[in-house]
Amino acid sequence: MLSALRRSLHERPSAREIQANVLAGLTVGVIALPLSMALAIASGVAPQHGLYTAIVAGIVIALSGGSKVNVSGPTAAFVVILLPIVQQFGLGGLLLSGLMAGLILIIMGLSKFGKLIEIVPYPVIVGFTAGIGVVIASFQIKDFFGLDVAGLEGHYLHKMGQILQALPSLDWQESLIGGITLGVLLLWPRMRSKVPGHLVALLVGSLAALALGSWLTGFSVATIGSRFSYEINGLSGGGIPPVLPGLAWPWTLPGADGTPIGLSFELIRQLLPAAITIAILGALESLLCAVVADGMSGKKHEPNDELIGQGIGNLIAPFFGGIPATAAIARTAANVKSGGSLPLASVVHGLFILLSILLLAPLLSYIPMASMAALLLMVAWNMSEARHFARTLRVAPRDDVIVLLLCFLLTVLFDMTLAVALGMGLAATLFIRRSISLTQTSALELDHEGYDLPESIVVYDINGPLFFGSAQKALKTIGQVRPDVRVVVLNMSQVTLLDMSAIVAMESIAEDLKQRNIGLVINNLLPRMMLKLRRAGVRKRKDSLAFSRSLNDAFGMAKRMLESRV
Repeated sequence: MLSALRRSLHERPSAREIQANVLAGLTVGVIALPLSMALAIASGVAPQHGLYTAIVAGIVIALSGGSKVNVSGPTAAFVVILLPIVQQFGLGGLLLSGLMAGLILIIMGLSKFGKLIEIVPYPVIVGFTAGIGVVIASFQIKDFFGLDVAGLEGHYLHKMGQILQALPSLDWQESLIGGITLGVLLLWPRMRSKVPGHLVALLVGSLAALALGSWLTGFSVATIGSRFSYEINGLSGGGIPPVLPGLAWPWTLPGADGTPIGLSFELIRQLLPAAITIAILGALESLLCAVVADGMSGKKHEPNDELIGQGIGNLIAPFFGGIPATAAIARTAANVKSGGSLPLASVVHGLFILLSILLLAPLLSYIPMASMAALLLMVAWNMSEARHFARTLRVAPRDDVIVLLLCFLLTVLFDMTLAVALGMGLAATLFIRRSISLTQTSALELDHEGYDLPESIVVYDINGPLFFGSAQKALKTIGQVRPDVRVVVLNMSQVTLLDMSAIVAMESIAEDLKQRNIGLVINNLLPRMMLKLRRAGVRKRKDSLAFSRSLNDAFGMAKRMLESRV
């Protein structure tokens, strides 16, 4: 734990490096400020909770994690998980599930699950991230066009039905502001400016809304200030409260019915599946981000320490109103490109957002909701990685295409938990099927090799792993030898794996051949696998079962067994 911070301090960074990291942190803070608000809104909570997440989780994870350059905070990947939690359990349930996810992440890190990202197939990752992008984009249609939809409830198709039914209520004023913002987002990259495009787009959208509201009678659009309100210690207003995040127990915050959600075993039981999903997705996202960051920065992260750091951040953030957080690839990439090389950059990014709350909260309330929807549409498009999705469909093997489409459709139509679980299950099943095809058992024709063996001795060559999927297929042939065969030689030089299913199958074959008075010679099996057989009771028996180290030895043993049967 604290590996990134400890390594950074041990290297004794220079004043120039510290200065570069401060500037990188400020740059990332500018990027994270509007994104944190937008992602909180998309998750169904007030925008300040996204800012609190970037502050608390961003700083804590940077100081306790295993990556020097990861920048953590609310991310788009969580939206499809968090929104249903908020709808069912309210803010209190969301923060409590995040706290539980933090505990799970710490356990994962202590259990050395840091290599988790390596066992998730690429089609599964692309499938569910593309699905998340589609879901996020779909739900922004409401605010982008100013549709009159009371609340999106039910499954995805039902929600889309509500949106389609509301299309006649399209508001041209909201659509205009959303279109202006989206246009700036699309065109700004061509300007090749170092100023973040989404910051410029939100500024242009906000100024356009204010200008048109002054020039045109009746022109009005929903803003953060008109959509959200707060009341803290007698201080009330619209938008974001200009105060520091306060300490509060998550279970004292309101549930879906507006009353304190409380704390009970039944509530924990209900939230546990969501907490596990948040933890798994957070682990995948943070480790994937760390791998990408390593490639960009040339540094190395400690995966298990990164999981522990993510867990600590998600454990602490809920007590300050922070929603679940993980490392964000876009913000981390911006950090590295801006010169970030130390956890200091992420700490500065969090402090910048903290100062922005105190100094800029009244100005942030003027940002139109249509502009935030346009920003999220771009986030969804970037997250969907449409090019990678299309390329996988075009060049990947058929099995991988099936996994990709299954994960994508399940994420969109149902939920990400089911998508990842079934996607991983299908990918594993297809892998097992391919592995089974690699294991072959064939009778060796030894005449051309100069071996002089009688026809009553048969030699089988087994190639590949013997496990629960392939053992029965590979060993089935051995039990169907000709009636005149008196000795069977198994050449197992190319056997790379022997699991319990294969051991039982081998035990069964040895016993069957013994009952039929047929000798068995097992040749060149690796010592560790031979030990497994011996532990299971498949041991050397005089004139019945023998182990050899080479084919010459095996044939000599087989001939002696044959002589004892004459």
